[in-house]
Amino acid sequence: MSSYKKFEIRMRDPDPRTAALLVIDIQNHFGSMARPILPALNATIDLCRRASLPVFFTRHCHKSPDDYSMLYEWWNGDIILDGTLESQLIPDLHRTEADSVILKNTYSAFRGTGLEERLKEMGVKEVIVSGVMTNLCCETTAREAFVRGFRVFFSTDATATSSSELHEASLKNMAYGFAYLVDCNRIQEAFSKS
Repeated sequence: MSSYKKFEIRMRDPDPRTAALLVIDIQNHFGSMARPILPALNATIDLCRRASLPVFFTRHCHKSPDDYSMLYEWWNGDIILDGTLESQLIPDLHRTEADSVILKNTYSAFRGTGLEERLKEMGVKEVIVSGVMTNLCCETTAREAFVRGFRVFFSTDATATSSSELHEASLKNMAYGFAYLVDCNRIQEAFSKS
C-alpha cells in the first residue's frame, strides 16, 4: 500500500516585504512563446514594482564554446550567443534601467550567477518565478530556489513554453512539492492586503 498523501494544491500569498520577482529569459530568441504572455507578465512586473519588490531579469546566453556545456549537445548546437539580437530582452518588456539583469548560461538562474547571494543580502526570503520556458529554465530556477531555502511562488499566467501539455505538467510538478501557484489576480489581491 502506498504511503504518499493525495495531491492537493496548497495556497499561500507572497509577502511583498520579503519577496522578489524573477523574470526568466524574455528574449527575442523566445519571442513566439513570450509574446502571448507579455500582458500578464508586464502586469505582474508592474504589480511587483508598485509593491517595491526587487525585480531581476535573466538573459540566457553564451559567450564562447567553453560555456556551452550540455546545452550544446542537447539542443544540437542551437545556442544563444551573447551580443546577438536573439540574446536581447524583448523591447516591449516593462524593464527599467535600474532593474538588474542576470546573465546565465544554463537552465538555472542560480548556477554561477551570484543571484542567491544578492537576494540574501537584500533580505529576500521568497521568489516569484515568471518567464520562459516553464518546463526548463523557470522550473529549474524554482526548484533550485526551493532547495536553497527560498519560499517559491510560480506564475501560471506569466510563464510559457512550447506546448500547453508541458506547461501544465510543470505547474503540476511545482504545486506538488516546490511552489505555490499564483497568477496576476492572486498577486494583486495579496499585495492589496499588505
